[in-house]
Amino acid sequence: MRPDLRKAWDNKVLIGDGAMGTFLYQKGFPVGISYEELNLTSPEVIGDVHRQYIEAGAQVLESNTFSANYDKLSKYGLESRVEEINRAGVRIAREAAGKDGYVVGAIGSIRGGKRNNISLDELKRHFEQQIHSILSEGVDGILLETFYDVEEMLLALSRVRKESDLPIIAQFSVEDIARTLDGYTMTEAFRIVSQEGADVFGFNCRTGPNGMLRALETLDGVKTLSASVFPNAGIADYVDGEYLYGASPEYFGKMALQFADLGARIIGGCCGTTPAHIAEIASALEHYVPLPLPKLSVEDYERESVILHEPLQYEQGRQRGGEPSIVDCVKERHTVIVELDPPRDLDITKFMKGAEALKRAGADALTLADNSLAVTRMSNMALGHLVQSRTGLRPLIHIACRDRNLIGTQSHMMGFDALGIDHVLAVTGDPARFGDLPGSSSVYDLTSFEIIRMIKQLNEGIAFSGKPLKQKAKFVVGAAFNPNVRNLDKAVQRLEKKIACGADYVMTQPVYDPELVVKLKEATKHLDIPIFIGIMPLASGRNAEYLHNEVPGIQLSDEVRGRMADLEGEAGRAMGVKIGEELLEVAVKHFNGIYLMTPFMFYEMTAQLTEYVWKLSGRSLSPLFH
Repeated sequence: MRPDLRKAWDNKVLIGDGAMGTFLYQKGFPVGISYEELNLTSPEVIGDVHRQYIEAGAQVLESNTFSANYDKLSKYGLESRVEEINRAGVRIAREAAGKDGYVVGAIGSIRGGKRNNISLDELKRHFEQQIHSILSEGVDGILLETFYDVEEMLLALSRVRKESDLPIIAQFSVEDIARTLDGYTMTEAFRIVSQEGADVFGFNCRTGPNGMLRALETLDGVKTLSASVFPNAGIADYVDGEYLYGASPEYFGKMALQFADLGARIIGGCCGTTPAHIAEIASALEHYVPLPLPKLSVEDYERESVILHEPLQYEQGRQRGGEPSIVDCVKERHTVIVELDPPRDLDITKFMKGAEALKRAGADALTLADNSLAVTRMSNMALGHLVQSRTGLRPLIHIACRDRNLIGTQSHMMGFDALGIDHVLAVTGDPARFGDLPGSSSVYDLTSFEIIRMIKQLNEGIAFSGKPLKQKAKFVVGAAFNPNVRNLDKAVQRLEKKIACGADYVMTQPVYDPELVVKLKEATKHLDIPIFIGIMPLASGRNAEYLHNEVPGIQLSDEVRGRMADLEGEAGRAMGVKIGEELLEVAVKHFNGIYLMTPFMFYEMTAQLTEYVWKLSGRSLSPLFH
């Protein structure tokens, strides 16, 4: 007879299952339907997915009931079938699990990270209805997953505890470990949730294994509960009309051991994971014997300190005007563009310090992403204007197709023109559903090809509507390019289409292989616009593994990963700069354009690499830069 679920995870690491929704999507079921309705219309399909995970080594199955609440089902006219869908979901999972497997009733956040018009009373009713339906069919535990704030988690917890003493797994969806849970630190959320009756505190969705590992580390030494982790298979990439995830099953197996070492007792997968990922986790942990969890109280934990920053003042810098463009510069000499991410809060002190440092190092332009990876950051328009006015450094602003419709995009571009910001990079933008506000929408009125063409249309004095404008804009428009692909020739053909739409220059994804730099030069030698080769110094061994396994469009060589392995802190950054310098030694021989990306706001690294470019090129900087 199998042990109670609580006893099971006390003695070993349990293997959870993987994704249901994205796996169904890969099997041909489109986005936009209710996957929970399939419990009634196609139970054999759901059962087959569950069985594949069991065969891969999963010991804990989640019922296909994540969004089977009144609010979510009402969008499909299914609000009258809440009980029927939930009970069917549990029955299907139970049959697939057999006598040895565990089934937990999956209940997702109703708010979904949004402060919508659902009242607390409505939330209570919706949770109670779903919880009662699941419990009436018989489960081994309840999984509360993908919650974004503590208040809603506590409400759901209280509804479960009102009806049952079954084990409860409470999982939050995290992206930024410093500030994710609606004002609560991770440790505060842990303390509150444990006091209110959760048996397991964990994380799922929104980020891949690296982010989960960082979140789990914040609880190291205070785990009076077991922990659970169900990461995504990296960051989703939208390729040829499909969502693809890059983190390999082998990477999941390697990370599973690190999760277990930090006290995770249930390890599975979320979006993008498949039975292959679960099989690697199961294989990696087959003979793993966990250490007893520490018996520390949360009160013993030393809470993180809060550092208050005094805002710095910056002198008004010189305005743009009459200067050669980036394209003009790169045709004459080596030219360096450095990327610095806008902050995720309201404090711009460190960002401005970074801009000043990069200006002193001799950067020709500071480029600012447009909520990259669909993570909310400060407006790059506002920061670009501040950089330009306070430091005199040229801003180069990314424009994503994701966030603005045709009206908003033209309005945005008109604002740039009014501010004197004339250098932009047109990008598609990562889908909103995979960012830190997954309830938000991706617009995509324009493709990256169309946005380039229509921005250049403004230079002709013609609005997006085709109507004439009273004056012409002066935008210099860049195109993004990913050389880290199997078929480079095909990628170059796509780039040629962007050039045909009017792109003036190209900025590439980071390259970590010197041979690829040479190969890229050969593949693009026929193009008549400049290319800025991307180089992003690695900050640590973990950073290297994250980029290689989880971020679309980035591939590291085994040699680079080996050199970075296990390096952290200053040692990791020093090696990252060293590898960056070696790449620059090759890059400056083949490209005048250099595009440096700053990792984790370590602007000292990209400032050092900027100065190294000038050392290699023999360019002497004027006193303005020192």
